[in-house]
Amino acid sequence: MRISHLRERLRGLGAKPCHEDRLLRGWSQVSSNDRKGSPAATFFPAAMRRELPAIEAELDGLAQLRGEHPAGESVARLLVELNDGQMVESVLLPRGGLCVSTQVGCAVGCVFCMSGRAGLLRQLGSAEIVAQVALARKRREVSKVVFMGMGEPAHNLDNVLEAIDVLGTQGNIGHKNLVLSTVGDLRVFERVPQETVKPALALSLHSTDNTLRAQLLPHAPQISVEELVERAEAYARATGYPVQYQWTLIEGVNDNDAELERIVELLSGKYAIMNFIPFNDVDGLDYRRPSPERAAHIVGTLKQRGLVTQLRDSAGQEIEGACGQLRARAAKAKNLTK
Repeated sequence: MRISHLRERLRGLGAKPCHEDRLLRGWSQVSSNDRKGSPAATFFPAAMRRELPAIEAELDGLAQLRGEHPAGESVARLLVELNDGQMVESVLLPRGGLCVSTQVGCAVGCVFCMSGRAGLLRQLGSAEIVAQVALARKRREVSKVVFMGMGEPAHNLDNVLEAIDVLGTQGNIGHKNLVLSTVGDLRVFERVPQETVKPALALSLHSTDNTLRAQLLPHAPQISVEELVERAEAYARATGYPVQYQWTLIEGVNDNDAELERIVELLSGKYAIMNFIPFNDVDGLDYRRPSPERAAHIVGTLKQRGLVTQLRDSAGQEIEGACGQLRARAAKAKNLTK
């Protein structure tokens, strides 16, 4: 379901923009139990009021919790079932954060990621993306949403931008707390600056070497690292939000000193945050995460060179829950029971 289609449906029931916005606020901000009996119901046109129970039930059915897997303090991976039986993952993060999925599967095929092992199965509608936030808010407060779960948001840009607009207007989430991740699709740099709600940008870098990056992200747009950083920097300066560069640390692949020197060359003086995420073991892959000492050395070195640098928890190492693994295990179990 797309939010735009829901709005069209509501207009057919006599709703005006204020009625549409009221419904979207109630859905995206509070649980269904909180909405029932709300004075807002009397605010709606009669035809809309008659359809309201069915509409709310349909919205609540877009995303159902099928498993919760704690992965440390304030962190939990959620296995979410969509209304067609497909599964995606969301992640509850510290300090009110939530990571959401934008696709079932992924077409980029990053060699270190489980999400793309089966390719792209389907796009999520904008309402299904927002539904992950509504589901999480039934469990705890959500004040930041990052679009870094299953899928490449740029490959589903219409739905992702529609979801971002709802969350940044009716969803009560600050625009800088909406973070759009991409492997570097030019459509992001062309379209997002034109939007009313302008999210912060996260760029999946993973290497400064163009040849190695193409090997790690085989189906990402073949745009040079230098151009990506240039375009990201322009967006950061225009919005006032630093770009968050994402880098999965893989032992012996992209954790060497030459990469560190090149990162310094590329990002010195840029409005940027460097986020390192140690590789999360994936069944069937021989990659390994660097030692804690090596990871600490990498972060310390870049900090000494003047770059804002953070070492992020991969939020799933203890439960073998790298992005896509929970869904893959659930799908395998489902097939075995058929």
